Amino acid sequence: MSHLKSVLAASLLAGTLALTPVWAETPPNMLVVAQNIDDIVTIDPASAYEFSSGEYVANTYDTLVRYDAMDTTVLAPALATDWTVDADAKTVTFTLRDGVTFHSGNPLTAEDVLGSWTRVVALDKAPSFILTQLGWTAENIAEMVTTDGNTITVRYVGDFAPSFVLNVLAARPASVVDMKTVMANEVDGDMGHAWMNNNSAGTGPFSLASYRPAEILILQANPDYYQGAPAMDRVVIQHNPEGSSQRLQLEAGDVDMAKNLDPNQVSGLAGAEGVVVETYPQAAVHWVSFNQKVDALTDPAVWEAARYLVNYEGMADSLLKGQMKVHQAFWPDGFPGALTDTPYSYDAEKAQQILAEAGVELPINVTLDVISAAPFVDMAQSLQASFAEGGINLEIVAGTGAQVITKYRARTHEAMLLYWGPDFMDPHSNAKAFAYNADNSDDKYASTTTWRNAWMPPAEMNAKTMAALGEQDAEKRLEMYLELQQETQAEAPYVIMFQAIKQVAMRDNIKGFVNGATSDYVFYRLVEKE
Repeated sequence: MSHLKSVLAASLLAGTLALTPVWAETPPNMLVVAQNIDDIVTIDPASAYEFSSGEYVANTYDTLVRYDAMDTTVLAPALATDWTVDADAKTVTFTLRDGVTFHSGNPLTAEDVLGSWTRVVALDKAPSFILTQLGWTAENIAEMVTTDGNTITVRYVGDFAPSFVLNVLAARPASVVDMKTVMANEVDGDMGHAWMNNNSAGTGPFSLASYRPAEILILQANPDYYQGAPAMDRVVIQHNPEGSSQRLQLEAGDVDMAKNLDPNQVSGLAGAEGVVVETYPQAAVHWVSFNQKVDALTDPAVWEAARYLVNYEGMADSLLKGQMKVHQAFWPDGFPGALTDTPYSYDAEKAQQILAEAGVELPINVTLDVISAAPFVDMAQSLQASFAEGGINLEIVAGTGAQVITKYRARTHEAMLLYWGPDFMDPHSNAKAFAYNADNSDDKYASTTTWRNAWMPPAEMNAKTMAALGEQDAEKRLEMYLELQQETQAEAPYVIMFQAIKQVAMRDNIKGFVNGATSDYVFYRLVEKE
């Protein structure tokens, strides 16, 4: 069957599944997933910055080094077979893997690596800061990254631990794209950005067959993948924001996997024939934040009181049971340097006292933006009830993931219920997001919670964040991150509440699915059907 016919067949099949489930089981060479994917704003790896788009990039693109499906805890060779670090010279030299081709058939070259990273820096989209923190700019990147045959030498500015640099280069925006194909589709100087939002140009185990926002995403297997072709010819991800509908599809055999079930829906699957539920610890933390452009939310007493107006245990034991645990610091439990203390609990009287002693005028009426999907709406309703006990009235404003995230990036929200996952596996990833802001000006966009909430941390906190980044003593560095977590826990305009636990329900013949701690480590290439 030709590629075009394969795409059309998959599209027709997915449309049939989405409208009227009619099959008792899905095809043996196809994985069908029910998932809420309306958070996707863009799928270009130079700009993709959402959870669902992270999963897409992880399955269609590769970086030089990465935490791979075979072991998501070990930084392993990917497009590079080996590398040499010279900490004194602040360089890392990589050797490219031979024989790798892009989805187009074009061979991978060192110039593609340089071009891909140059493109990220030049486009200057949301995740570009991950690379530019190495001291790269549009003007100097040709000097900071040089090629010689099949080697790439990376130079960086800053007293970074080499492990930090490697973690940066394993992050999503460091993905290598087929520059010949991308630039052939450039329009009005966009470096192929518009084209990349409807096409893939990677080396990954899958290519993009079809994508319709908030409707469907179809991946086609790459038979020439350097680590071996996936067992599944296609992965069809149907957008379905309703957990109850996902559960029905799964039980009927119309989908192989349901990824957005709430605890009640999961418990309802107990004893269901042919269905299992797998659990995966996650790095995402969930929190409420307050925009400092809103006068009523600028008093630190409001932030402190809010920490006592969350029914942490009540939510964790009921509507979030099995899917989140109480966690009150920005770096997730399970990773070195995480603060696991949980000093706050629901205490409306204490919150009232804090507000009264500070002379805060009540009531405070504030809108709370929330994604209109499980479990966020239920969480918002719980917060609405408990915050009211302290005189803070929350008006819930629900929207799609893309709508909520776009509003957050524009700093036009008041209060926001959202989640945050590390951009790369180093404590600085979250420390920079929660404890650092270089410039709070409206025209100095930064992909951080601090900037998006228009909060300028104290100068001492900014300085400590950057000092921890440059600390060469590993033990001392982790101690500094513990201190930063304690400080933000007590002094920042957000309330960190939970750490996620992912529950994925699937047919019991599905084997090999990998769901790591972040969306960048969700892999389909090892999936098989028994």
